Amino acid sequence: MNCNTQNAKIASITEKTLIVGIDVGSETHYARAFDWRNYEFSKKPLAFSNNEAGFMTFKAWMEDIAEKHGKDVVIPGMEPTGHYWFALGKFLQDNGMKPVHVNPHHVKKSKELDDNNPNKNDRKDPKTIASLVNEGRFSYPYIPTGIYAEIRSLSNLRFQTQEEITRIKNRIARWFSIYFPEYKDVYGDLEAVSGRMILKVASLPKDIKKLGVEGVNKIWREAKLRGAGLKRAKTLIAAAEHSVGSQEAPDAARMELKNLLNDYDVYKLRLEEQLQNIQEKLTEIPYIDKLMEIKGIGLVTVSGFIAEVGDISRFDNPKQLQKLAGYAIVDCSSGKHQGESHISYRGRKRLRYVLYEAAISVIGKNAEFKEIHNYYRTREINPLKKMQSVIAVACKVLRVFYTILTKGVDYDGAKLVGDIKRPELKSA
Repeated sequence: MNCNTQNAKIASITEKTLIVGIDVGSETHYARAFDWRNYEFSKKPLAFSNNEAGFMTFKAWMEDIAEKHGKDVVIPGMEPTGHYWFALGKFLQDNGMKPVHVNPHHVKKSKELDDNNPNKNDRKDPKTIASLVNEGRFSYPYIPTGIYAEIRSLSNLRFQTQEEITRIKNRIARWFSIYFPEYKDVYGDLEAVSGRMILKVASLPKDIKKLGVEGVNKIWREAKLRGAGLKRAKTLIAAAEHSVGSQEAPDAARMELKNLLNDYDVYKLRLEEQLQNIQEKLTEIPYIDKLMEIKGIGLVTVSGFIAEVGDISRFDNPKQLQKLAGYAIVDCSSGKHQGESHISYRGRKRLRYVLYEAAISVIGKNAEFKEIHNYYRTREINPLKKMQSVIAVACKVLRVFYTILTKGVDYDGAKLVGDIKRPELKSA
């Protein structure tokens, strides 16, 4: 049953429903209670702390109002204010209530309806939130549990670690631009083993010059390193001799590079451990192995998708997933004017990123998706631009994932290509 339409949400609010608007804060929350006609039961906002005692006070307050006015169902509504709502939302969910979210933009736009005043305060916001809930302008937040909570947390850690690695690489690139800009002409890759071995012994160009060709080659021979010899050593020494890098504060420069390289190694090792843990957790989800069999789809894509979507059985169709990712198509037309359509960008940013990266990967590595991409760009009726086609392929990937995970079928490349609508074949 599709319970995500506005009509379904409005139908869920009856005379027996108590609507509670909550203004979420970092330490203190404020709540007001209303019925389905926006008649207020609370004489003044209830202020309660963001701890167990505060939550129990809030629960007793709601139960007292519900019992006094004959309400059977309580719908708590709130803005998703950062991470401050997590504890309260989990408490409400564990106590048999289904918390809902209202869009902060809607709250900001509609708070002037009562008094024509844009003021924001702890008394006004809960009422505005409750009014939006009463109109069915809310969404059901998903709080993952069990294995899905594990995968989401591990995926968030992986994203954070990857961001730290990117920051460290940028700082290392900055260091080389200042002290040894010629290094990138010798080694294009930061992880080149022979280059890292020399940098740990001699960081600055003048240190490398002191080693000389024989000294550099001796380090590699003692480490029994293959692929690096006199030729590479001569190239490195020549780059050091003609370096235009700064020679000021050499001790600080050596210390900075040492710290950066150590941090880089630590985060790379941490990333490998996180990916290993994610891979072990994914085996507990049905049909994940079928997704991994698709050429161009790997562990990072699948883990990112599951982390953002969670239990896929809670979706009625792939269009709901497309909307969650912010890939829903938005038309721009009025009267005779017909503007270009675009995606909504409203939804989970990371899910949109994961699907985009997956589309780029399958277009380059998967023959079936590459054919679909070419078809979208070259079809006679409504051909797409390159980026539009990539987004269309990302939506196609999403539908394939949904079908496999909900039905347990195997990936069929021939069927995927056969489903393309070709007007020229129909006419023939």
